[in-house]
Amino acid sequence: MYKSGYDYISVPTVIPQSTPVSLNPIRILKNEAEEEKAEIARMSSFIGAIAIGDLVKSTLGPKGMDKILVSSGRNAGQVEVTNDGATILKSIGIDNPAAKILVDMSKVQDDEVGDGTTSVTVLAAELLREAEKLIEQKLHPQTIIAGWRIASAAAKQALAEASYDHSLSLNEASLRSDLEKIARTTLSSKILSNHKEHFTKLAVDAVLRLKGSGNLKAIQIMKISGGLLEESFLDEGFLLNKKVGVHQPKRIENANILIANTPMDTDKIKVFGSVIKVDSMAKIAELEVAEKEKMKDKVNKILAHKCNVFINRQLIYNYPEQLFADAGVMAIEHADFDGIERLALVTGGEIVSTFDTPEKVKLGHCKLIEQVLIGDESLIRFSGVELGSACTVVIRGATQQVIDEAERSLHDALCVLAATVREPKVIFGGGASEMLMAEAASKAASRTAGKEAIAAEAFAVALRRLPSAVADNAGYDSADLIARLRAHHAQGENTMGLDMENGCVGDMKTLGITESYVVKRQVLLSAAEAAEMILRVDNILKSAPRRRGPDRRPC
Repeated sequence: MYKSGYDYISVPTVIPQSTPVSLNPIRILKNEAEEEKAEIARMSSFIGAIAIGDLVKSTLGPKGMDKILVSSGRNAGQVEVTNDGATILKSIGIDNPAAKILVDMSKVQDDEVGDGTTSVTVLAAELLREAEKLIEQKLHPQTIIAGWRIASAAAKQALAEASYDHSLSLNEASLRSDLEKIARTTLSSKILSNHKEHFTKLAVDAVLRLKGSGNLKAIQIMKISGGLLEESFLDEGFLLNKKVGVHQPKRIENANILIANTPMDTDKIKVFGSVIKVDSMAKIAELEVAEKEKMKDKVNKILAHKCNVFINRQLIYNYPEQLFADAGVMAIEHADFDGIERLALVTGGEIVSTFDTPEKVKLGHCKLIEQVLIGDESLIRFSGVELGSACTVVIRGATQQVIDEAERSLHDALCVLAATVREPKVIFGGGASEMLMAEAASKAASRTAGKEAIAAEAFAVALRRLPSAVADNAGYDSADLIARLRAHHAQGENTMGLDMENGCVGDMKTLGITESYVVKRQVLLSAAEAAEMILRVDNILKSAPRRRGPDRRPC
């Protein structure tokens, strides 16, 4: 039946006699497989992504709230308190595919630049919230994407033009000032906000010691319970949370360090997959003597490297420990793998597992190794290491939750500072950059003909939602503040942003609230790409679960 003008005409269907007719519907997917099509699939994606954005939106800004994460399974009941977007998203169980895309995006943001994980998730969610409205107005997803690309390009260009770079002046004081402002702004939304001046100095000093390399592996963060957050300090060296062996020297100057990953427990008989029959206890004693001789030969090979410090990834049992003590060598056992890798980096040595060629082994060096006491912990300090930029930040705190969150906050600040040192461009914070990009997107929309202009304007609306969320989380009237802020930016006052201390609009340049250009650019591009990917979806296919157990069908 088809429609012609205003009349319906019925056309009979002729089926050849030779064609078999099946009354059952044709099924392509397995019985337990699921499929969501067209509007249902798109709505499922929108709902999942928006829910994820709303989940972390309340943590945005200097007065954002924290979340308590309670684990289940093996570590059931373990509590974690955080407002870090990446930590929250990777800790919760998610079943929605679009929501998982945003979670992966926040992980990438955390790995790339270390901060902005909440902002990128909220921006992507707000873009999809606007896209949902445009879909209801019968705009095609490809039209919306075309408009978004116009707005995104304009926003990126405006952000680049508004950034400034102090590295060209070769003025280290200006660079340090910029880094301190960025660290202060980054730490303002963290648990360290009440101690941000103290931790700003720690973070900037640690990053400037890298001398532009940006190698954060040279910065060790050590957590020691007890004391107050303000008692945290920067130690110019490397700290190892281990103890020196019994009867071995506790202090060594001009240390030659052999770093190894080798078993040192063969003084105990371990014969796997074999059965040994003996006719007397004397035979057992002979086996033990043979094992001890074997271990003694191994220790002698180690001592042939002319080292006075031996650090092993694995355990060192009593007999080899005694041999090292007799030789006056400091032996440190069970140094965790991350510890010896960083130790090899900062001392200039190599990790070895065989000791037959001492001439080819590269030893690590440092001026002084000594045992120190911090709080109730006994640590080993390596001072005057080969890599002069190496340092350790010791974080103190009242509870394990406070220390863990302080470590995450400091890690974010260090990552942002390292990214800024590599690309030393700075942009104003407090919502100024988002309003600047939104204004540029609106102007691009006004110059665009066709339906793409509606999508470009929606992109600007989504950008303005970020400072609006910051104001809402502080308990201020976001509608009034954003309206005032928009008026300032419309007049070309691009440095105006939100002053969250006084609940008003202020000049970010005067207040010294700056952020890294690299972080803002990554937030813009990642959110736009993720939202575009989700908007393109018109079908969700869920495969049938794999059968397990005796009733599983053979392949």
